[in-house]
Amino acid sequence: MTQLERARAGEVTSAMERIAEREQVDPEYVREQVAEGQAVIPANRHHDALDPMIIGREFSTKVNANIGASETTSDISEELEKLHTAVHYGADTVMDLSTGGGDLDAIRQANVDHSPVPVGTVPIYEARKQVDAVEDLTAELLLDVIEKQAEQGVDYMTIHAGVLMEHLPLTDGRKTGIVSRGGSLLAQWIEENAMQNPLYTHFEEICEIFAEHDVTFSLGDGLRPGCIADAGDEAQYAELETLGDLTRTAWDHDVQVMVEGPGHVPMDQIPEQIERQREVCDGAPFYVLGPLVTDVAPGYDHITSSIGAAIAGQSGAAMLCYVTPKEHLGLPDKEDVRDGLAAYRIAAHAADVANDRPGASDWDDALSEARYAFDWNEQFDLALDPERAKEYHDQTLPGDNYKDARFCSMCGAEFCSMRIDQDARDADGEMDDIADDTDLDESPAADVNRPPVGSHDTSNVPPVEDVVDDATEDLLADD
Repeated sequence: MTQLERARAGEVTSAMERIAEREQVDPEYVREQVAEGQAVIPANRHHDALDPMIIGREFSTKVNANIGASETTSDISEELEKLHTAVHYGADTVMDLSTGGGDLDAIRQANVDHSPVPVGTVPIYEARKQVDAVEDLTAELLLDVIEKQAEQGVDYMTIHAGVLMEHLPLTDGRKTGIVSRGGSLLAQWIEENAMQNPLYTHFEEICEIFAEHDVTFSLGDGLRPGCIADAGDEAQYAELETLGDLTRTAWDHDVQVMVEGPGHVPMDQIPEQIERQREVCDGAPFYVLGPLVTDVAPGYDHITSSIGAAIAGQSGAAMLCYVTPKEHLGLPDKEDVRDGLAAYRIAAHAADVANDRPGASDWDDALSEARYAFDWNEQFDLALDPERAKEYHDQTLPGDNYKDARFCSMCGAEFCSMRIDQDARDADGEMDDIADDTDLDESPAADVNRPPVGSHDTSNVPPVEDVVDDATEDLLADD
C-alpha cells in the first residue's frame, strides 16, 4: 500500500509520525493532508536510508537541489560529494539529473543508498541514452526504465506526460521555444513519429508501477516558459490543464502527486500562477523552479530566481527547486550547490516567516539577540551557513580577541550603532532594556526553520566508502 492509500484508510504510518515530529504538528493532521492529496510523502519502500519528510503548502516550505553527472564532467565520487554538500547545506530533497559521467545505474544507486532525503529522477534521460536517436524511444523502453528506477528506490520521478501533440503548435512565436529537456525530447519524438506522447498514452501503466513501489509523481512542466516574455502563454496553461487531469488519474490509483511549475515569470504574475495551479490541480502540492524574475543576469541566476522563489513560497508553493550561479552556463560544482542552497533556504525561510508559520521567526529573533549582544560565536552557530559567516568576519578581524569585540570592521568601534545604543541604555536616561528572551529549544518551528540546517537522521546512511566500493564492484562485475 502507498502512503496515500494508507492515509485514506485512516492509518497514521511511521513516516507520518516522524514527519509530525519534524514539523511539530499532530500526526493526524499529517495523515489528513496526505489523504486529501494536499501533501506528499516521497518515500519509496526500497529507500532504506530515508528520513521521511513532507511537501505541502500547509507545512514548512521545502527546497530541492539538483545534482547529476553530465557527458563532459563529474563521476560517482564527485556526485556523492555534491550529494553530501546538498544535504549538509539544507536540501530537503535532491534530484539526480545525470546524463553521463559513467554508469548511470551505479550513480543513481549510490545516491539513493547514501541519501537521507528523498531522491528524484527524470527517467527519460536514461531512456534517451539507450537509443541512437530520439525517435527510437518506445513506450516499452520508457516503462522498463521507470520500473528499474522504482526498484532502485527512487522516491519521486518527473514524468512529462502533459506535453501533448496538440500543444506543440501553441509554442510557435515563443522567444525561447521549449526549454525543458524532457519536454523538448518528447516534442521531437512526437514530431518525428506523428504519434501522441507515450508517457500520456501509457500513464495508467506508470501509475501501476508507482503504486507497487510507492513512488510519487512529479508531473513535469515540459512547456514551461524559458524567459519572462513567454510566461503565462497558451502553451503553458494548456499543459497545466492536462496535468490537472493526470493528477486526478494518479489519485484514482492511490498514487501521490505533486506538480511542477514555471521557470521564468515576472514578479507580478507569480501569485496568480500559483493560484491557477492550485485551482486546476485541486490543491496538489506545487513544486516550482525559481521562478527567475528577470533574464539579464547569467552568473547570478541563483539571485534572480530566489526572488521569485520567495514570492512563490509566500503565495503557496510547497517546494522550491534551487537554481545555482551556473544556471544556463554550465554544470554546477559543490560550491555552486552551496551558493544555490543558501539562496533558496533564505527564500523558503522568508516565505515561512511571511506566512506566519508557527515559530518560524524565532530563529531570526535569536540571531538578532546574539548580534546585539556582540556574541560573535553564537551568531556564527545560528547562521544559515556558519562557516561562511565566520570566514567573512575573520577576513578582517581574525584574532580570538575580536570574538568579544563590540564592533566589526564595517563600522569600527567609534561608529558601531549597536554599541552606541547599548551605551545610551546603560546611562541613566529614558531608554530601558531590550527583549532578549528567545529560547529556540522551546520554539514550535519546524526543523527546517531552526538551526542548524541539514539536520536529517542519517543513522541508516552507510559510509561513503562503502557506497563507492559497492558501485565499483558492480561496474567491474558488469565488465
